Amino acid sequence: MTSLLAPPRPTGTAGAPTPAARTARRKALLHWIAVHALGVAAALFFVLPFVFVLLTSLMSDQQALTRDLTPDTWEWGNYRRVLDTPGFLTWWRNTLLYAGLGTVLTVVSSVPVAYALAKFRFRGRRLSLMLVVSMMMLPPQVVIIPMYLFWAKQVDLSGTLWPLIIPMAFGDAFSIFLLRQFLLTIPDEYLDAAKVDGCGEFRTLVRVVLPMAKPGIAAIALFQFFAAWNDYFGPQIYASENPAAWTLSYGLESFKGAHHTDWNLTMAATVLVMAPVIAVFFFAQKAFVEGVTLTGVKG
Repeated sequence: MTSLLAPPRPTGTAGAPTPAARTARRKALLHWIAVHALGVAAALFFVLPFVFVLLTSLMSDQQALTRDLTPDTWEWGNYRRVLDTPGFLTWWRNTLLYAGLGTVLTVVSSVPVAYALAKFRFRGRRLSLMLVVSMMMLPPQVVIIPMYLFWAKQVDLSGTLWPLIIPMAFGDAFSIFLLRQFLLTIPDEYLDAAKVDGCGEFRTLVRVVLPMAKPGIAAIALFQFFAAWNDYFGPQIYASENPAAWTLSYGLESFKGAHHTDWNLTMAATVLVMAPVIAVFFFAQKAFVEGVTLTGVKG
């Protein structure tokens, strides 16, 4: 039965593959080897720096940054020494507050705006979209002086992270634009069917749009979380005068200055800063990649 269904293979006079078939198979094999070799090389290019940081963090003070590639003794106590550093756990707590609460506020405030720009038809819709895009092109350094004067002089919130967290409750231009492009891929027929069943705009958003927009929401949430977690500029401007409000990104600079000769401890602190971001992306990469690849299919 198998021989009757399978297509005949081109063979020579003795039943062996023809020279053309052998050449094609050889080219396919070489192509497979070349593609996978490039993939392995690219993976090593990105992975080896992390391996270097991890191995150095487990070395002793005398062995760090020597020619040794692996630790003679695995100094797991380096991480305990870093965690016992005064202020390090406080930096962790501040960073989680900044990144976590900021991400929630950004998602909650950006979703309705993106939904309105994607599905509503109103006067000034294009102008509103142009304003959102123009805000994406505006560097934060341009407005930092008036914003600092407002938060420090008028509201008296300098020395805290609230000047960075509160504005996230009013939406983020990049998140709005990215999510708006994703919502354009949702067919209007689903929304019309929900309205025929008696759903208003809010129920349609909650019951229909949000479940279908989970990949896009996950993408903007991860972008915002990573940006807040790695933010150095904002905490330097608003929280530098108060060590109790420092984040990991800003505190790591102070830690490196205090331990500039203890490279094993500096690398251990770096690993502790990077680990949460790597873990979050590892578990959410499917939704993140899907949200990014589907964005912009329809415009």
